[in-house]
Amino acid sequence: MLAFSKANAKTRRLRQIPALSKYLQNNRRVYSLDLLSGWSCPGALHCLSKVIADDNNKRHIKDGRFCQFRCFSASQEVVFPHTYALRKRNLTALRDTRGVSQCYKLLSRGLPPNCGILRLHVAGDFFKLSYLQAVLRLANERPDILFYAYTKALPFFQHIHIYNPGLGIVNKTGNFLVTASYGGKYDQLISQLELRSAKVVFTEAEAKKLPIDHNDNHAATIGGNFALLLHGQQPAKSPASRALQTLKNNGISGYQRKLKKGD
Repeated sequence: MLAFSKANAKTRRLRQIPALSKYLQNNRRVYSLDLLSGWSCPGALHCLSKVIADDNNKRHIKDGRFCQFRCFSASQEVVFPHTYALRKRNLTALRDTRGVSQCYKLLSRGLPPNCGILRLHVAGDFFKLSYLQAVLRLANERPDILFYAYTKALPFFQHIHIYNPGLGIVNKTGNFLVTASYGGKYDQLISQLELRSAKVVFTEAEAKKLPIDHNDNHAATIGGNFALLLHGQQPAKSPASRALQTLKNNGISGYQRKLKKGD
């Protein structure tokens, strides 16, 4: 059985967005479905970080060769054994499915009955085509739930019909929104597929004319391209770490907070 996580500090703010209120009526809630960071991210490049566990289950982060900024969710998996174990179980369960039908059954059986909004992958990504197709099928059958995701697994999207890619809308019912994330192996496909995109920036000025998404407002609603400010713990003395310290010194809050249980 898959384990769906309750809303974190960021996704809880979705309740404040009027356009999403229809999905959260009658005490329905926000959840996420999370997988092991890096290990489930076939398109990751500039953000590639993985947690390595030894035989004694001691964990450390290994950054990819081309990593420019460390994945925040990988940092969580080092600090919290339960978080690491939950995401590992979810990834193993989905990997073990054969075909779209098996994957769909696993997803639908585990989905919380009071789910109103589901963020796919606070940690992880679509790691096989049948998984993406199963999520698409589930979204089509549950128009009362909003599904949304960031992704770098762009080759899989060549195999499905995308209803309105420029606005992030994947399916005809308009309840499955996807944002392509720059900094991956397949960035060239973003323009080819005409996908809505997000770009991580180290400064507000770097975003230029792109709006900056602070609380998943852009990711979870229909619209165009946007930027994300650098966040999460970064390797000491790295360019990302220095940029993060500059954000903090400039009074831009929310990008260098300590990891806490429940995140």
